[in-house]
Amino acid sequence: MNHVLEISGLCKTYKSGHVALNNVSLTIPRGEIFALLGPNGAGKTTLINIVCGIATSSGGSVLVGGHDHARDYRAARSMIGLVPQELHTDAFETVLATVRFSRGLFGKSRNEGFIEKLLRDLSLWDKRNSQIKELSGGMKRRVMIAKALSHEPEILFLDEPTAGVDVELRRDMWAMVRGLRERGVTVILTTHYIEEAEEMADRVGVISKGELILVEEKDALIRKLGRRTLTLQLSEPLMVVPAELADWALILADGGHALVYEFDSHAEATGVPSLLRRMSDIGLGFRDLHTSQSSLEDIFVGLVHDDVTAKGQTA
Repeated sequence: MNHVLEISGLCKTYKSGHVALNNVSLTIPRGEIFALLGPNGAGKTTLINIVCGIATSSGGSVLVGGHDHARDYRAARSMIGLVPQELHTDAFETVLATVRFSRGLFGKSRNEGFIEKLLRDLSLWDKRNSQIKELSGGMKRRVMIAKALSHEPEILFLDEPTAGVDVELRRDMWAMVRGLRERGVTVILTTHYIEEAEEMADRVGVISKGELILVEEKDALIRKLGRRTLTLQLSEPLMVVPAELADWALILADGGHALVYEFDSHAEATGVPSLLRRMSDIGLGFRDLHTSQSSLEDIFVGLVHDDVTAKGQTA
Protein backbone atom coordinates (compact mmCIF):
# COMPACT_ATOMS: atom_id res chain seq x y z
CA MET A 1 0.00 0.00 0.00
CA ASN A 2 1.28 3.48 -0.91
CA HIS A 3 1.47 5.43 2.35
CA VAL A 4 1.65 9.20 2.05
CA LEU A 5 2.30 9.65 5.79
CA GLU A 6 4.39 7.42 8.07
CA ILE A 7 4.76 8.32 11.74
CA SER A 8 7.04 6.12 13.85
CA GLY A 9 7.55 6.28 17.61
CA LEU A 10 6.69 9.96 17.85
CA CYS A 11 7.19 11.50 21.30
CA LYS A 12 6.82 14.97 22.76
CA THR A 13 7.80 15.86 26.33
CA TYR A 14 7.83 19.47 27.50
CA LYS A 15 10.39 20.96 29.88
CA SER A 16 7.77 20.83 32.62
CA GLY A 17 7.82 17.03 32.27
CA HIS A 18 4.38 16.86 30.70
CA VAL A 19 4.20 14.05 28.13
CA ALA A 20 2.06 15.27 25.24
CA LEU A 21 2.79 12.33 22.93
CA ASN A 22 4.07 8.90 23.90
CA ASN A 23 5.41 6.59 21.17
CA VAL A 24 2.75 7.34 18.54
CA SER A 25 3.00 5.33 15.32
CA LEU A 26 0.60 5.64 12.41
CA THR A 27 0.57 5.12 8.64
CA ILE A 28 -1.98 6.70 6.33
CA PRO A 29 -2.44 5.75 2.67
CA ARG A 30 -3.07 8.19 -0.14
CA GLY A 31 -6.65 9.27 -0.64
CA GLU A 32 -7.88 8.28 2.81
CA ILE A 33 -10.04 10.36 5.12
CA PHE A 34 -8.70 9.71 8.60
CA ALA A 35 -10.45 11.03 11.71
CA LEU A 36 -8.42 11.53 14.88
CA LEU A 37 -10.66 11.61 17.93
CA GLY A 38 -9.80 12.42 21.49
CA PRO A 39 -10.77 14.66 24.40
CA ASN A 40 -9.22 18.08 24.96
CA GLY A 41 -5.55 17.76 25.90
CA ALA A 42 -5.25 14.26 24.41
CA GLY A 43 -2.46 15.29 21.99
CA LYS A 44 -4.34 15.77 18.72
CA THR A 45 -3.10 19.28 17.96
CA THR A 46 0.43 18.48 19.16
CA LEU A 47 0.59 15.58 16.72
CA ILE A 48 -0.61 17.75 13.85
CA ASN A 49 1.79 20.59 14.72
CA ILE A 50 4.78 18.24 14.72
CA VAL A 51 3.87 16.68 11.38
CA CYS A 52 3.32 20.15 9.89
CA GLY A 53 6.66 21.42 11.21
CA ILE A 54 5.16 23.92 13.66
CA ALA A 55 6.48 22.07 16.73
CA THR A 56 9.50 19.85 17.27
CA SER A 57 9.33 16.30 18.56
CA SER A 58 11.33 14.78 21.40
CA GLY A 59 11.82 11.56 19.46
CA GLY A 60 10.58 9.47 16.59
CA SER A 61 10.31 10.16 12.87
CA VAL A 62 7.83 11.45 10.31
CA LEU A 63 7.93 10.71 6.59
CA VAL A 64 5.69 12.75 4.29
CA GLY A 65 5.55 11.26 0.81
CA GLY A 66 8.90 9.60 1.60
CA HIS A 67 10.50 12.90 2.72
CA ASP A 68 11.83 13.10 6.26
CA HIS A 69 10.08 16.11 7.78
CA ALA A 70 13.22 17.07 9.74
CA ARG A 71 15.98 16.56 7.15
CA ASP A 72 13.96 17.47 4.05
CA TYR A 73 11.58 19.99 5.59
CA ARG A 74 10.81 22.04 2.48
CA ALA A 75 9.75 19.07 0.34
CA ALA A 76 7.72 17.53 3.18
CA ARG A 77 5.97 20.77 4.12
CA SER A 78 5.07 21.57 0.50
CA MET A 79 2.91 18.45 0.44
CA ILE A 80 0.83 19.58 3.43
CA GLY A 81 -2.04 22.01 3.82
CA LEU A 82 -3.16 22.95 7.33
CA VAL A 83 -6.38 24.53 8.56
CA PRO A 84 -5.65 25.28 12.24
CA GLN A 85 -8.19 25.77 15.01
CA GLU A 86 -7.37 29.46 15.43
CA LEU A 87 -7.96 32.06 12.74
CA HIS A 88 -4.64 33.65 11.73
CA THR A 89 -4.92 36.01 8.75
CA ASP A 90 -3.79 39.51 7.82
CA ALA A 91 -6.90 41.56 8.62
CA PHE A 92 -6.13 44.27 6.05
CA GLU A 93 -5.38 41.98 3.10
CA THR A 94 -8.07 41.11 0.59
CA VAL A 95 -9.24 37.53 0.24
CA LEU A 96 -7.75 37.18 -3.23
CA ALA A 97 -4.40 38.65 -2.25
CA THR A 98 -3.93 36.46 0.83
CA VAL A 99 -4.77 33.25 -1.06
CA ARG A 100 -2.42 34.22 -3.90
CA PHE A 101 0.31 34.98 -1.36
CA SER A 102 -0.11 31.61 0.35
CA ARG A 103 0.30 29.87 -3.00
CA GLY A 104 3.44 31.86 -3.73
CA LEU A 105 4.99 30.95 -0.37
CA PHE A 106 5.34 27.39 -1.64
CA GLY A 107 6.94 28.44 -4.90
CA LYS A 108 3.87 27.73 -6.99
CA SER A 109 3.42 29.78 -10.15
CA ARG A 110 0.34 31.95 -10.44
CA ASN A 111 -2.73 30.10 -11.62
CA GLU A 112 -5.71 32.42 -11.67
CA GLY A 113 -8.04 29.73 -12.95
CA PHE A 114 -7.23 27.45 -10.04
CA ILE A 115 -7.58 30.25 -7.48
CA GLU A 116 -10.93 31.32 -8.93
CA LYS A 117 -12.30 27.77 -8.81
CA LEU A 118 -11.05 27.35 -5.25
CA LEU A 119 -12.75 30.54 -4.10
CA ARG A 120 -15.95 29.69 -5.93
CA ASP A 121 -16.02 26.21 -4.35
CA LEU A 122 -15.80 27.88 -0.93
CA SER A 123 -18.39 30.58 -1.79
CA LEU A 124 -15.68 33.25 -1.51
CA TRP A 125 -15.53 34.55 -5.06
CA ASP A 126 -18.00 37.36 -4.39
CA LYS A 127 -15.84 38.39 -1.42
CA ARG A 128 -12.51 38.21 -3.26
CA ASN A 129 -11.87 41.96 -3.05
CA SER A 130 -13.06 42.33 0.55
CA GLN A 131 -10.59 42.87 3.36
CA ILE A 132 -10.52 39.95 5.74
CA LYS A 133 -11.38 42.18 8.70
CA GLU A 134 -14.75 42.82 7.03
CA LEU A 135 -15.69 39.13 6.94
CA SER A 136 -17.79 37.12 9.36
CA GLY A 137 -16.21 34.34 11.40
CA GLY A 138 -17.55 31.69 9.02
CA MET A 139 -16.14 33.50 5.99
CA LYS A 140 -12.76 33.85 7.70
CA ARG A 141 -12.78 30.09 8.25
CA ARG A 142 -13.41 29.64 4.52
CA VAL A 143 -10.40 31.85 3.80
CA MET A 144 -8.23 29.64 6.04
CA ILE A 145 -9.33 26.61 4.04
CA ALA A 146 -8.58 28.39 0.76
CA LYS A 147 -5.10 29.35 2.02
CA ALA A 148 -4.42 25.74 3.03
CA LEU A 149 -5.43 24.45 -0.42
CA SER A 150 -3.83 27.25 -2.44
CA HIS A 151 -0.61 25.31 -3.18
CA GLU A 152 -2.47 22.11 -4.13
CA PRO A 153 -1.20 19.92 -1.25
CA GLU A 154 -1.43 16.14 -1.24
CA ILE A 155 -2.35 16.04 2.46
CA LEU A 156 -4.86 18.34 4.13
CA PHE A 157 -5.02 18.64 7.92
CA LEU A 158 -8.27 19.99 9.35
CA ASP A 159 -7.88 20.70 13.07
CA GLU A 160 -11.37 21.09 14.55
CA PRO A 161 -12.45 22.73 11.27
CA THR A 162 -16.17 23.10 11.96
CA ALA A 163 -16.05 24.11 15.62
CA GLY A 164 -18.35 27.10 15.99
CA VAL A 165 -19.12 27.51 12.29
CA ASP A 166 -22.50 27.71 10.61
CA VAL A 167 -24.35 24.74 9.17
CA GLU A 168 -23.91 25.96 5.59
CA LEU A 169 -20.12 26.09 5.90
CA ARG A 170 -20.06 22.65 7.47
CA ARG A 171 -22.08 21.25 4.58
CA ASP A 172 -19.87 22.98 1.99
CA MET A 173 -16.72 21.78 3.71
CA TRP A 174 -17.69 18.14 3.72
CA ALA A 175 -18.72 18.34 0.07
CA MET A 176 -15.29 19.78 -0.63
CA VAL A 177 -13.58 17.04 1.41
CA ARG A 178 -15.36 14.35 -0.61
CA GLY A 179 -14.22 16.05 -3.80
CA LEU A 180 -10.62 16.19 -2.58
CA ARG A 181 -10.65 12.50 -1.76
CA GLU A 182 -11.92 11.73 -5.24
CA ARG A 183 -8.85 13.57 -6.59
CA GLY A 184 -6.51 11.52 -4.39
CA VAL A 185 -5.92 14.06 -1.62
CA THR A 186 -5.46 12.59 1.85
CA VAL A 187 -7.55 14.32 4.52
CA ILE A 188 -6.76 14.06 8.24
CA LEU A 189 -9.22 15.72 10.58
CA THR A 190 -9.73 16.16 14.26
CA THR A 191 -13.24 16.87 15.39
CA HIS A 192 -15.52 16.98 18.41
CA TYR A 193 -18.49 16.40 16.12
CA ILE A 194 -18.25 12.63 16.20
CA GLU A 195 -21.18 12.25 13.83
CA GLU A 196 -19.02 13.91 11.17
CA ALA A 197 -16.28 11.35 11.66
CA GLU A 198 -18.89 8.62 11.51
CA GLU A 199 -20.22 9.98 8.23
CA MET A 200 -16.96 10.98 6.54
CA ALA A 201 -14.01 8.91 7.73
CA ASP A 202 -12.58 5.74 6.24
CA ARG A 203 -10.62 5.00 9.40
CA VAL A 204 -10.72 6.31 12.94
CA GLY A 205 -7.91 6.78 15.45
CA VAL A 206 -8.55 7.39 19.14
CA ILE A 207 -5.89 9.24 21.14
CA SER A 208 -5.96 9.57 24.91
CA LYS A 209 -3.33 11.13 27.19
CA GLY A 210 -0.78 11.24 24.37
CA GLU A 211 -1.16 7.62 23.32
CA LEU A 212 -2.86 6.27 20.23
CA ILE A 213 -5.06 3.64 21.84
CA LEU A 214 -6.85 2.41 18.73
CA VAL A 215 -6.75 2.69 14.93
CA GLU A 216 -9.45 0.87 13.02
CA GLU A 217 -11.59 1.05 9.91
CA LYS A 218 -14.70 2.89 10.95
CA ASP A 219 -17.20 0.25 9.88
CA ALA A 220 -15.12 -2.58 11.33
CA LEU A 221 -14.77 -0.66 14.60
CA ILE A 222 -18.52 -0.28 14.92
CA ARG A 223 -19.04 -3.95 14.09
CA LYS A 224 -16.29 -5.15 16.42
CA LEU A 225 -16.86 -2.99 19.47
CA GLY A 226 -20.40 -1.75 19.05
CA ARG A 227 -23.04 -3.18 21.30
CA ARG A 228 -26.64 -3.52 20.24
CA THR A 229 -29.60 -2.26 22.20
CA LEU A 230 -32.90 -4.12 22.29
CA THR A 231 -35.90 -1.95 23.20
CA LEU A 232 -39.17 -3.66 24.08
CA GLN A 233 -42.34 -1.53 24.04
CA LEU A 234 -44.48 -3.06 26.78
CA SER A 235 -48.18 -3.80 26.49
CA GLU A 236 -48.69 -2.41 29.99
CA PRO A 237 -46.39 -0.01 31.87
CA LEU A 238 -44.29 -1.18 34.82
CA MET A 239 -43.29 0.58 38.02
CA VAL A 240 -40.15 -1.54 38.47
CA VAL A 241 -38.29 -4.26 36.58
CA PRO A 242 -39.63 -7.65 37.73
CA ALA A 243 -37.25 -9.58 39.97
CA GLU A 244 -37.55 -12.57 37.61
CA LEU A 245 -35.67 -10.54 34.97
CA ALA A 246 -32.76 -9.48 37.18
CA ASP A 247 -30.24 -11.62 35.25
CA TRP A 248 -30.49 -9.34 32.18
CA ALA A 249 -29.70 -5.98 33.86
CA LEU A 250 -32.66 -4.34 32.15
CA ILE A 251 -33.35 -0.62 32.26
CA LEU A 252 -36.91 0.69 32.57
CA ALA A 253 -37.48 3.57 30.15
CA ASP A 254 -40.17 5.76 28.58
CA GLY A 255 -42.06 6.22 31.84
CA GLY A 256 -42.25 2.49 32.43
CA HIS A 257 -43.52 1.71 28.94
CA ALA A 258 -40.26 0.18 27.67
CA LEU A 259 -37.53 -2.22 28.74
CA VAL A 260 -34.01 -1.69 27.36
CA TYR A 261 -31.44 -4.48 27.13
CA GLU A 262 -27.84 -4.02 25.92
CA PHE A 263 -26.02 -7.03 24.49
CA ASP A 264 -22.99 -8.03 22.46
CA SER A 265 -24.26 -9.06 19.05
CA HIS A 266 -21.09 -11.12 18.45
CA ALA A 267 -21.38 -13.12 21.66
CA GLU A 268 -22.17 -16.81 21.41
CA ALA A 269 -25.18 -16.26 23.67
CA THR A 270 -26.73 -12.81 23.40
CA GLY A 271 -29.35 -13.49 26.05
CA VAL A 272 -32.17 -12.23 23.83
CA PRO A 273 -34.03 -15.53 23.23
CA SER A 274 -33.87 -16.47 26.92
CA LEU A 275 -35.09 -12.99 27.89
CA LEU A 276 -38.12 -13.26 25.60
CA ARG A 277 -38.91 -16.75 26.93
CA ARG A 278 -38.73 -15.57 30.53
CA MET A 279 -41.00 -12.62 29.76
CA SER A 280 -43.51 -15.02 28.24
CA ASP A 281 -43.26 -17.32 31.26
CA ILE A 282 -44.15 -14.52 33.70
CA GLY A 283 -46.89 -13.15 31.47
CA LEU A 284 -45.15 -9.90 30.59
CA GLY A 285 -46.26 -8.89 27.10
CA PHE A 286 -44.81 -6.43 24.61
CA ARG A 287 -46.36 -4.86 21.54
CA ASP A 288 -43.20 -3.93 19.63
CA LEU A 289 -39.41 -4.35 19.70
CA HIS A 290 -36.46 -2.97 17.81
CA THR A 291 -32.67 -3.10 18.01
CA SER A 292 -30.10 -0.40 17.32
CA GLN A 293 -26.31 -0.44 16.88
CA SER A 294 -24.03 1.59 19.13
CA SER A 295 -22.82 4.78 17.49
CA LEU A 296 -19.19 5.79 17.06
CA GLU A 297 -19.70 8.28 19.88
CA ASP A 298 -20.78 5.51 22.25
CA ILE A 299 -17.68 3.53 21.33
CA PHE A 300 -15.37 6.54 21.64
CA VAL A 301 -16.63 7.44 25.09
CA GLY A 302 -16.26 3.85 26.22
CA LEU A 303 -12.70 3.53 24.88
CA VAL A 304 -11.48 6.72 26.51
CA HIS A 305 -13.17 5.84 29.80
CA ASP A 306 -11.60 2.37 29.79
CA ASP A 307 -8.16 3.85 28.98
CA VAL A 308 -8.35 6.42 31.76
CA THR A 309 -9.55 3.77 34.23
CA ALA A 310 -6.75 1.38 33.30
CA LYS A 311 -4.10 4.07 33.72
CA GLY A 312 -5.57 5.12 37.04
CA GLN A 313 -5.33 1.55 38.30
CA THR A 314 -1.67 1.24 37.28
CA ALA A 315 -0.58 4.65 38.50
